[in-house]
Amino acid sequence: MVNCNLQRLDGPVRGNSRIMDELEGVFRGAGWNVLKVVWGRFWDPLFEQDSKGVLQKLMDETVDGEYQNCKANGGGYTREHFFGKYPETAKMVENMSDEDIWKLNRGGHDPYKVYAAYQEAVSNANGKPTVILAHTVKGYGMGGGSGEADMEAHQIKSMDTEALKKFRDRFAIPVTDEQLDSGDMPYFKPADDSPEMKYLHMRREQLGGYLPARKHDFEGIEIPGLDDKMFASQISGSGDREVSTTMAFVRVLNGLVKNKAFGKQVVPIVPDEARTFGMEGMFRQLGIYTSEGQKYEPMDSGQIMYYREDKAGQILEEGITEAGAMSAWIAAATSYSNHHMPLLPFYIYYSMFGFQRIGDLAWLAGDMQARGFLVGGTAGRTPLNGEGLQHQDGHSHIQASTIPNCRSYDPTYSYELAVIIQDGLKRMYQDKENCFYYLTVMNENYAHPEMPEGVEGDIIKGMYLLREVSGKKGKGHVQLLGSGTILREVEAAAEILKEDYGVGSDIWSVPSFNELRREALELDRQAFLKPEQEPAKPHITACLEGRKGPAIASTDYMKLFADQVRAWVPTDYHVLGTDGFGRSDTREKLRHFFEVDRHFVTVIALKALADRGEIDRKVVADAIKKYGIDPNKPNPLVS
Repeated sequence: MVNCNLQRLDGPVRGNSRIMDELEGVFRGAGWNVLKVVWGRFWDPLFEQDSKGVLQKLMDETVDGEYQNCKANGGGYTREHFFGKYPETAKMVENMSDEDIWKLNRGGHDPYKVYAAYQEAVSNANGKPTVILAHTVKGYGMGGGSGEADMEAHQIKSMDTEALKKFRDRFAIPVTDEQLDSGDMPYFKPADDSPEMKYLHMRREQLGGYLPARKHDFEGIEIPGLDDKMFASQISGSGDREVSTTMAFVRVLNGLVKNKAFGKQVVPIVPDEARTFGMEGMFRQLGIYTSEGQKYEPMDSGQIMYYREDKAGQILEEGITEAGAMSAWIAAATSYSNHHMPLLPFYIYYSMFGFQRIGDLAWLAGDMQARGFLVGGTAGRTPLNGEGLQHQDGHSHIQASTIPNCRSYDPTYSYELAVIIQDGLKRMYQDKENCFYYLTVMNENYAHPEMPEGVEGDIIKGMYLLREVSGKKGKGHVQLLGSGTILREVEAAAEILKEDYGVGSDIWSVPSFNELRREALELDRQAFLKPEQEPAKPHITACLEGRKGPAIASTDYMKLFADQVRAWVPTDYHVLGTDGFGRSDTREKLRHFFEVDRHFVTVIALKALADRGEIDRKVVADAIKKYGIDPNKPNPLVS
């Protein structure tokens, strides 16, 4: 059903032509049945007089802009400028008053005509979809001069008393002049035994109840602790094996779907390239949902991890449509409320194709109080260097930070990922907290250490001490912060600083700069509203306070990502990030171009110490030469 009121918000849709003709062509060309509800039944006596088809000819010649004029300017204008175009049509209305002409209604405002169109649509569809194009008037009912068919109809927020009286008279609403003159706008409700109310109640019963309603509560899910094998296997590290955080995620997901208590409620969602993410093992195990089942034998049917579609499949693989996959995720993420059945959706995709493409749907998810995990794969601006800018995500975490109930993390190691997923499941489905999670995972393989003791809480807060690297006495000390794939460059820089310059470092993993800022803002707010209480320290302040030396942060995201916590860093703070465009044949060269690799971390740490007067500036200049850094290299931000 398409409401054709002929106007955009500011004026005619097709002022010099006709939108209904355009839409008819589009739908007929696509093989649809098209029903047009153009004129109301008050026109029927005039059509009966149109023996020569002149009225039909006149209507076919009149464009949208003129139809708007006719309704906006009243019956007299319509008599002269519309009917007056031909003697035959002028004669048709010679015995009608201007008021009668103005009341000639359009089809979309005639319940008889609309009902007939619906009846035709459901009775004679011939197996094809049907569209009803209904001719209407924008601002219908407000009256000429008060908004009806006016260019400004969309901007009119209220009607004066005289306009309301005309509205009342036009639709025969039983409200008195005294009630309207009093300024206390009355509400009109038909009697309980009136045909209208009986019909409304009957339809509500057929639709399953009164008013669509959200259920704010649901039966909680008991989430296993970190000692459960699905999490414990990631916490213990990978030993000598090199794996990506994407593979660590898939292993956790595999454990979740095998859980006897809630495994059937886990919904893996991928728009495409499940094999890229290492999820093909789930094809055989869970099946890919399709309403028709599998009608063919896949070419890889002889393999262990063959492509299997099934009516009872649990994976949603939506094809190359991020909007479609995100919509499926929203449906699953709000199932706890709409269907009183909590589902645990995990939507994994290329991180660049996430918030940038479906940001409005992500905001909608927040508005709808969705629960679930969005997982941005091949995350960051430098891990997937060979496919151009389309995969260089340096900003999704900044976009995620704009959604108040989205908790976002950029973990480096498998144990960080396991801690975050377990905490998220518990918050959303056991504690019933209204939030959803955005995680970024990488396709870069490396060894994952065992989780340091007692860091679980700090991981969730967004920052924890990974390790301390001792330097030589009197050579300086720095605080090095990093997240995601660049944390490993930060760790390498700490070794360079120690071996080449005797500088010591405290290495901090920062899985979430966004969560650090969120907490700090709330504590600032509490200090402002409750001045008599001793203000609490933000977590990042508490971590760095009393530590020696300046702080340097390097991430695979724009500088703004790490810079957003500057106000709460209790020391000199220097930030590296991946602002701008960049292309290269290797990760190493791309990170050098963006100035976030181990050598740039080393140089900026030395520069920060030189600014304090703790080392000579010549040391910094020599380091720039030593690591082949061209001071005149292009600026990534403007290159």
